[in-house]
Amino acid sequence: MLAGVALAGCAALSACSKKHHAVAAVPAAPQIRSGETGLASWYGHPYHGRPAADGEIYDMEKLTAAHRTLPFGTWVRVVNLTNDKTVDVRITDRGPFVENRIIDLSHAAAAAIALIGPGVARVRLDILSIPTPASGENWYAVQAGAFLDPDRAERLRASLERDFGPAHLVQRAGSPPLWRVLVGRVPSEEAATALAQQVRGQTGTAFVVRLDTRLDPAARPAEATRDAP
Repeated sequence: MLAGVALAGCAALSACSKKHHAVAAVPAAPQIRSGETGLASWYGHPYHGRPAADGEIYDMEKLTAAHRTLPFGTWVRVVNLTNDKTVDVRITDRGPFVENRIIDLSHAAAAAIALIGPGVARVRLDILSIPTPASGENWYAVQAGAFLDPDRAERLRASLERDFGPAHLVQRAGSPPLWRVLVGRVPSEEAATALAQQVRGQTGTAFVVRLDTRLDPAARPAEATRDAP
């Protein structure tokens, strides 16, 4: 019986003798959520003067911001829902790495919408323009934690890798640096959201982040593989 199934499978594939090859999944187009609402915060020192996630030097007096998933170069109008003040910012960094917050503004952007005093406010994000990401830049992962202690980060990474597959650490520059624990490499936000729900059951906190080729090894395009002749 098994032989018959095997022969039928060979016929369906046209020839069992052909070489097998696997091609990496193609990431989907980025999901754009115009009108996203949530909490905004702001950041300045000690990140002022250091490289942002897109590689440029962060200047807290320019109108920039950090977002977890929007492509670098996206322009966003931020509306402070407590006072209706608005500011337009360009996404140059990743964050905020705090549950329930959706954007981290530069000092200048925060001042423009009267966010400096309260520190956190509820906002709405309206997308003004978004660049087309280069091939291989629409991958997502789940951030399960961030630690100052690299040993703690490694222990969590190893534990999550046993349960959920490949996980890795990404260092965020600082003094001292912050070690982010990322799980998975999936081609859509929807798939990453589903993974985050599973991870959250173990860690208590988890959120979706975009993988960036420059920073995250897991985001670098994988070449197609072929079996040996």
